[in-house]
Amino acid sequence: MSIVFSQLRAFHAVAEHGGFTAASRVLNIGQPTLTIQVRDLEAAYGVELLIRKSRRIELTPTGAALFGITRGVMKFCDEAHELLAAHGLSPKGHLRLATVGPFHATEILAAFKREHPEVQISTLLGNSERTLRHIIDFEAEVAILADVRDDARAVMIPYRTHRVVVFVNGDHPWFNRKSVTLRELADQPFVLRERGSTTRRAFEAAMEEQGLKINPVFEIESREGVWKAVERGLGISVVADFEFVPHSNLRTLEIRDRVIETQYSIVYHRDRAHSPIIKAFIDTVSRMKERPALVSTKRREARRS
Repeated sequence: MSIVFSQLRAFHAVAEHGGFTAASRVLNIGQPTLTIQVRDLEAAYGVELLIRKSRRIELTPTGAALFGITRGVMKFCDEAHELLAAHGLSPKGHLRLATVGPFHATEILAAFKREHPEVQISTLLGNSERTLRHIIDFEAEVAILADVRDDARAVMIPYRTHRVVVFVNGDHPWFNRKSVTLRELADQPFVLRERGSTTRRAFEAAMEEQGLKINPVFEIESREGVWKAVERGLGISVVADFEFVPHSNLRTLEIRDRVIETQYSIVYHRDRAHSPIIKAFIDTVSRMKERPALVSTKRREARRS
């Protein structure tokens, strides 16, 4: 027995938008029609997909598993529309970019928007592990992340490499220094991002290789929160050099006895390599890779001055 596409589309819309009323508005289909389509799908296979409550629905385990599949199916349908609409023309549609931070994202998106002004853009922020998950689950078209494990479902294109540096506030005795050693860092109170953070993972790995331990006093799921905590003197921290924003009360120090680097990559789902929007984004990135990272250079110059 074959599944009718309209039934799958009805189920997906209800699951995605949390109910029949919202789904009917999105699809511009009457609510009774949607209800019949979902019930017919359940009846055809003898399964329960949705638990209907007063004003909301919940997915059964089978419904949740099916929703994981329909996310990919509906994205492929969107891509078919984009391919046909963009044939011989500039790509159109919606680009969702998942990224570990705003710095590379704004640099690339500014160039992409100049080349493809009709594409709508939205972003999802998170650490590298979460960002990769957005790609695997078809929740984003492309991603910018760093140093995550290889995944057969994802294509990773190296973009840029950046050095990890330490930063301290104006009251710290190291404020006027230019560098520190790993051993000196073992005695310091650290304010760190959550464990999925790329910079934290690279720093901890380097310390462990030297048999050194870190003294974390705060863990904050926000880059801005870490900076504010260091500024208030709650500890010191680490950051990729290109992400550091010059501040009158904060200063970076090089780690002189060990080069700790993070490799940033552009990532997309292997099954979506044919997407016109993804191809256009990769083309933009390829052109940008040929130019130097001006932002990083300017920040290093500001730090030395």
